[in-house]
Amino acid sequence: MINGKKAILAIESSCDETACAVVLDGREVASNIISTQIEIHKLYGGVVPEIASRHHLQNVNAVVEQAFEEASKNLGREITMDDIDAIGVTYGPGLVGALLIGLATAKAYALATGKPLVGVHHIKGHICANFIEHKELEPPFMALVISGGHTNLVEVTDYNECQVLGGTRDDAAGEAYDKVARVLGLGYPGGPLIDKIAKEGNPEAVEFKRVFLEKGSLDFSFSGIKTGVLNYVNQQKQAGNEINVADVAASFQQAVLDVIVAKTVSAAIEMKKDKIVLAGGVAANSKLREMLKAACEKKGITLYYPSPILCTDNAAMIGCAAYYKYMAGGIDDLTLDAIPNLPLE
Repeated sequence: MINGKKAILAIESSCDETACAVVLDGREVASNIISTQIEIHKLYGGVVPEIASRHHLQNVNAVVEQAFEEASKNLGREITMDDIDAIGVTYGPGLVGALLIGLATAKAYALATGKPLVGVHHIKGHICANFIEHKELEPPFMALVISGGHTNLVEVTDYNECQVLGGTRDDAAGEAYDKVARVLGLGYPGGPLIDKIAKEGNPEAVEFKRVFLEKGSLDFSFSGIKTGVLNYVNQQKQAGNEINVADVAASFQQAVLDVIVAKTVSAAIEMKKDKIVLAGGVAANSKLREMLKAACEKKGITLYYPSPILCTDNAAMIGCAAYYKYMAGGIDDLTLDAIPNLPLE
């Protein structure tokens, strides 16, 4: 314990960020170190799993050391493994090689120190980022988890209990953003680049189809709009017309977010929730926040979202999720394995 509070050492390595944090009582962040590989993967237009795993292996021990150093500095005394109550680690979903590096590191520390090991679902971690940002937030609420690999509507009934109400049937929203950014020649990662250039464009310049699927469905589908952008760009090129990238980006983003916002608010009303939590990497999108906030205000729903640093993959959110699982008696043994397609429920 540290200052009478349960201390979690958390490790996250599900994709291309190597991260470690020390979190107290689930909501107080003593340190949160993130080593990103974005510049490396930009060369390839996306994350290369083998390269990501290699860099996790090179970085993970140094990142853990930095987390202890930063915690010591912030708390005014030396923090060591003796102060840690449990070790939280992401074990899925994600890239299997990347997950294994973080998991093996966490297991090694657990074995060497005798500290409990707590496996954390990556998506639950993203949801828990809001508990760090908003100390007053408590379940139940509706969560929209939106990232490069996930687009899910999740009913959160308690700290360790949730139910997926809807998900993507093809591309996740973040994946669609990356692919459209590539078509438009913007680069990687696509989400922030489209969000930025869309501010200069007209969201009504190009009509892209909004896909709501069958009546009452809370699922998403973004492959059609991605194809729509590709077809539009090809048609304009063949006709010899100049393409206004900002207009296309703004129109694409508007079409995607119209569907996401409508379904999220509809789900909250259907499940009688007066709070919506936004989580995941795409939660940092400024237009999404603006549109969802306006829609929530019209319906009397309170919207919560984390700071951009807590939207990206980070270990503080894993520490928060691990704390609540640990306090509920959720401890894993050293046979815990990485599960790349780990379901949320």
